[in-house]
Amino acid sequence: MKQIKIVLIGGGTGLSVLARGMKNFPIDITTIVTVSDDGGSTGKIRSEMDIPAPGDIRNVIAALSETEPTLEKLFQYRFKENQIGGHSLGNLIIAALTNISGDFGHAVKELSEILNIKGQVIPSTNSSVRLNAVMTDGEVVCGESEIPKKNKRIERVFLEPEDVQPMEEAVEALKEADLIVLGPGSLYTSVISNLCVKGIADAVVQSDAPKLYVANIMTQSGETNGYTAYDHVNALHRHVNQSFVDYVICNTQDFDEVVLERYKQRNGIPSEPDQARLEAAGIEVVSHPDLIQITPEYYVRHNTDVLAKMIYEIALKETSTIEFERNKGKNKRR
Repeated sequence: MKQIKIVLIGGGTGLSVLARGMKNFPIDITTIVTVSDDGGSTGKIRSEMDIPAPGDIRNVIAALSETEPTLEKLFQYRFKENQIGGHSLGNLIIAALTNISGDFGHAVKELSEILNIKGQVIPSTNSSVRLNAVMTDGEVVCGESEIPKKNKRIERVFLEPEDVQPMEEAVEALKEADLIVLGPGSLYTSVISNLCVKGIADAVVQSDAPKLYVANIMTQSGETNGYTAYDHVNALHRHVNQSFVDYVICNTQDFDEVVLERYKQRNGIPSEPDQARLEAAGIEVVSHPDLIQITPEYYVRHNTDVLAKMIYEIALKETSTIEFERNKGKNKRR
C-alpha cells in the first residue's frame, strides 16, 4: 500500500516538535526548513562562513532521527558560552560537512543518513540568505533576529538576495505531496520565510495537495501583535498573491487568568480563531478539546500527539477522497 506523503514547512521549535510527533505514523515525511536564522550559534557560524542557517535544520534532523539516544544527545549538545563560543555541536558538524562536501544541501543529506532519520529534511534553498522586513510605516529592517525587536506591524518580508533558487528535492516533494502543512511557528520568520523562495511558493500554490495551516495559539510580540487566525492566513496569502489554504487547525479553548497574565508580560494574547471569516473564505476550521497543553510554568503548547493525529486523519480523509475521484474517473472512461 502506498504511503501517504506529507510535507511540513516551517522552522524553529514548532517544526521540530511537530516532526517528532508525525514520525510515529505510517507516512512518508518531508520537511522543508527555513535557513534565514541569524541569531545565537547559527548567527556566529554564518558570520564566519557564508552558509545557510544550520540551527533549524539541526533540530529537525534530531527530531526525525531513529538512532541511539546518546548520539542524538551528542548531536544536540550545546557548549557553554565560555566553551567554543557556546556553539551547538550539531551546528559545527553541519558546518564541517558543508566545508568537506562544498555543498550545504549535500551536507544535510549526508548527516540525515548518518543519524538514520525517518523521511527527508530539505533546506528551502541552498543559498546563504538574509530575511528582511518592510514595516507598515515603510521602515526596512534587515536580519531575522532584528525584525521582532522593532515591535512594529509587518507589511511583508523578503529574502536578500531575492532571486535564490529552491532545492529541487523540495519542489519535487511538494509536487508529489498528499497534504502540505505550514506551521506551527513564528509566522514571518519561520513559515513565510520559506515562501519567500519563489520556487517554493509557486510549488505550494500549484500542488494539487490540500494545504493546512497550524495556527499559533498565542500572538507573538514583534511579529503578530493582535493577529487572529484569519490574519495569520491572510499574511500567508498576501506573500504568494493568492489564496491557497484549505484547512486551519486552531485553538478554540479559553485560558485562565494565570496563563493570560504570563503572556501579558510578554505582550502576548490568545490568537482568536475568527472562525466565521475563515469559513466565509472557504477554509475549513478544525479543532480539538485536547489540542492545548499548559506547562507547569503556565506556558501553552500544542499537544503534539493530538495535533499529529489530527493532521494524519485529515491526510487520510483527503487521500481516500482523491482515490475515490480517481476511480470514478476510470469508471467513466470505461
